[in-house]
Amino acid sequence: MNHVIYTVLNHRRGYDMKRMWTLLWTFLLAGAVVLAQVPDMAGLEQRLSDAHSALTRAERALPTVERSSLERELGDLEDDLTYLRVKTRRGERVTETERRELGERLDRFVQRANDRARSTVTPGVRSIPVGTELDVRLQTPLNSGTAQVEERVEATTMVNLYQGDDLLLPAGSLLVGHVAAVDRASRSDRKGSLALQFTRLTTAGRTRDVRVSVTQALESEGVKGEAGRIGAGAGVGAILGGILGGVKGVITGILVGGGGVLVATEGKDVDLPMGMVLRVRFDSAVPLQ
Repeated sequence: MNHVIYTVLNHRRGYDMKRMWTLLWTFLLAGAVVLAQVPDMAGLEQRLSDAHSALTRAERALPTVERSSLERELGDLEDDLTYLRVKTRRGERVTETERRELGERLDRFVQRANDRARSTVTPGVRSIPVGTELDVRLQTPLNSGTAQVEERVEATTMVNLYQGDDLLLPAGSLLVGHVAAVDRASRSDRKGSLALQFTRLTTAGRTRDVRVSVTQALESEGVKGEAGRIGAGAGVGAILGGILGGVKGVITGILVGGGGVLVATEGKDVDLPMGMVLRVRFDSAVPLQ
């Protein structure tokens, strides 16, 4: 009798161990799927940001009806990306087909909007072209755990921006903006986030209204020598390392999504110390005449 009980218990123990390992592997594989989707989702976030910028560039050239149509289409694209975000957060699988199809729709939207935007800047007018990117140094320390909506934010440009041999924007020009949105890290939602908007540019004693968004948070090597220079209209990859001393690369732990939202990826609040380097993009042309 004892032998029979011992045999049954061993069999049950073996079954429980097998079931435990099966559950563990299932959990690990599910986690791997979610992690594998993070870079792809980041790419879609950047494409959505590009779509917003493209629509902004095209606004002046669009009749009201066409602009409204594009705004509705962009709203639908945002809703579809939100749906994929929710699936990812729940640990559900986002298929390659879903990501590819949404990416292709975003790319087509950007292409159409860019085609219409070519007429938004009058030839011969001295201006900072829409889409121009450059690096700025943050003058206001920020943390998503303490920041308030509408809190003032300042940054100074780190490069001389030229159009040919014409200096459009000297290094040290002042960008002023505000905290547009803030989400503090919590036990239920452990990733803090900040959204920044720069709305005024002061250079040569004159202040102009602008629309400038953050595209990257960068790690600086520090001040080494004189400011570099870039050409007007320079986009991603065309900045020539043009800041004071260059950058080491994108800061780990901070992801910049659509609309310039900075999100902590390591379960904490977003921390932006004074002196941090941000790469920003002009989402509208800035006439300088």
